[in-house]
Amino acid sequence: MATIRERSGKLIADFRYMGIRCRETTHLEDNAYNRRVLKKRLEQLEAEITLGTFEYEKYFPKSRRVEDFKEKRSQQIAVQSKVPLFKEFTDLWFKQKKIEWRKSYQQKVLIVITNYLKPAFGNQVLSKIKKSDLLNFRASLAKVTHGKDQTSLKASRINQIMTPLRMILNDAAERYSFDSPYKNINNLKESKIEVTPFSLKEVHQILTTVREDFRPYYTIRFFTGMRTSEIDGLQWKNIDFQRREVHIREALVNGILGGTKTYGSNRTIQMSDRVYEAFKQQKSLNNGKSEFVFCSRDGCPLDYRLVNKRVWHPILRFLKLKPRRAYQTRHTAATLWLSAGENPEWIARQLGHSTTEMLFRVYSLYIPNVTRRDGSAFEAMLEKLDTEELTYEQ
Repeated sequence: MATIRERSGKLIADFRYMGIRCRETTHLEDNAYNRRVLKKRLEQLEAEITLGTFEYEKYFPKSRRVEDFKEKRSQQIAVQSKVPLFKEFTDLWFKQKKIEWRKSYQQKVLIVITNYLKPAFGNQVLSKIKKSDLLNFRASLAKVTHGKDQTSLKASRINQIMTPLRMILNDAAERYSFDSPYKNINNLKESKIEVTPFSLKEVHQILTTVREDFRPYYTIRFFTGMRTSEIDGLQWKNIDFQRREVHIREALVNGILGGTKTYGSNRTIQMSDRVYEAFKQQKSLNNGKSEFVFCSRDGCPLDYRLVNKRVWHPILRFLKLKPRRAYQTRHTAATLWLSAGENPEWIARQLGHSTTEMLFRVYSLYIPNVTRRDGSAFEAMLEKLDTEELTYEQ
């Protein structure tokens, strides 16, 4: 039975919860009126304990015991309902699902689970997680900062974090027969892919200025549109000099050689004359010291972080070009091909896109800037028609 005690002029609530004696100091001063108020409050508290609806944080939100009792209560409910805690089910779910994913994606999901999902929901019973909990969690992600500039997480990153959470809860709801709280929660609207390609003049500046040992590397990047992971994981066995083809079959992610980004990314790239000569030059530089086309002095695959730090960003600063990721070499290849009038379906195959949809959605805005074809081509056609009609009449 709960009792009221006094310490330093303040009333103390003394009661037992989950077999543990709890003493919580209130802000009430010791007088007859406050004792009557606290007595009624403790009667309500004991009734809720009896009914199993008591929530420690509701009565004592600033108590150091709140988190301990939250976990104990979650564990107790889990035992009663046979629905596991989020952290327990998530460990099982990941073991069962990872066989479906490439190693690089396994790592990404594991980082999300470890850094974000378990800290937020780990000790909660799956069936007790509410939609409001998910929305509050998503709102909290918008306040997370990272990097030197302490920038906030982008909508795309927040969606990446929420995706495994949705998969976990929907799977658990199906297994344990409860309604998933993730219903009607849509992804955040993401900003368009940032595309800042280089002009042909800027490409020429970079290739004529960059270190000679990296000239083949960037020549191939600019004129094939390979992703960073693809060119860093490229091996000589996938280079066919006779047919002038590059076979993209693997990618290097975080030092691990595995499959490409998507199954559609497996493709064959045709070498232009410049690319062919760049590969020949690299062959002489490599001199058989590694199975990888581009490697460090000891024959290991390139670390793109070091390459960016020591080669890529310094050359942009030296040439006073706008800072941007080396991935923009891929966007540059696409815009230059389009501006040259290459077949969009051929370009899509070179880039590893299954359709031309993304090609036009991402790059179409940049084509007029390169080709100057902003409607003038159509006007020229009409002028030609008018000229022909005039000549015919004469």
